Amino acid sequence: MTNMSQQFSLKHRNVLITGATGYLGRAMASGLAEMGATVLINSRNRERAEEVVGKLRSEGLSALPAVFDVNDDDGVRQWFSQSIDFPLHGLVNNAYSGASGSIETASVDQYRDSYEVSVVSAHRLLQQALPGLKLAVKSCGHASVVNIGSMYGIVSPDQRVYQDKITANPPFYGAAKAALLQWTRYAACEFGNEGIRVNSISPGPFPSESIQLSNPGFVTALASKVPMGRIGQAAEVQGPLTFLISDASSFVNGANLVVDGGWTCW
Repeated sequence: MTNMSQQFSLKHRNVLITGATGYLGRAMASGLAEMGATVLINSRNRERAEEVVGKLRSEGLSALPAVFDVNDDDGVRQWFSQSIDFPLHGLVNNAYSGASGSIETASVDQYRDSYEVSVVSAHRLLQQALPGLKLAVKSCGHASVVNIGSMYGIVSPDQRVYQDKITANPPFYGAAKAALLQWTRYAACEFGNEGIRVNSISPGPFPSESIQLSNPGFVTALASKVPMGRIGQAAEVQGPLTFLISDASSFVNGANLVVDGGWTCW
């Protein structure tokens, strides 16, 4: 009989999370650490990385800082060459930064920047992580990469939810996330037979705590678009991510797990 609790356990697993100091990134790190993983907390800012590491360690969890800029070729290469000499069982490509806007207001450079931080950085990270991921395959049979997409990589936003074109969820974001979902499928096909699974999660409306406090009207408007009638809370990404990183998803490859309360169903 299958031991399901053991299937979901991440004990003795090492998982690198990019963008791990943001709203969803912190929740992801906490959830994986609670399941037993040693989480490597990536940020460009050492102080922010150390803050998250310190909080997790204060709770008796295992965490290490991973300070580098995902857009810096040399920096990423140097960090991996100096820091990863052990099996890397999981890689979570979660980093993103960018402004709001619309087709009318967006600049060409914003498209380039969004694609760089979403798709190019995922490519860069996977290439550099391959030795560690292959060590994990040797040690336990498989490794897992999870790319964080978005509901807006699947559908476009309802402009009526936003105050104006300047504050709208931008087209360069959705286009980059859609590209990331397709890149996930390519990677899944290339590395599946090597024991490295590649999947994605597409979160729905997860406005940050600061937005929830400062703009309750916007949050209400978002919630009205969700069949479940509410926005998501950061902790609700933890279960889906744990599933995809763990042995419980050992035959799941090239999938996109949508965590949006049903937003993309209508």
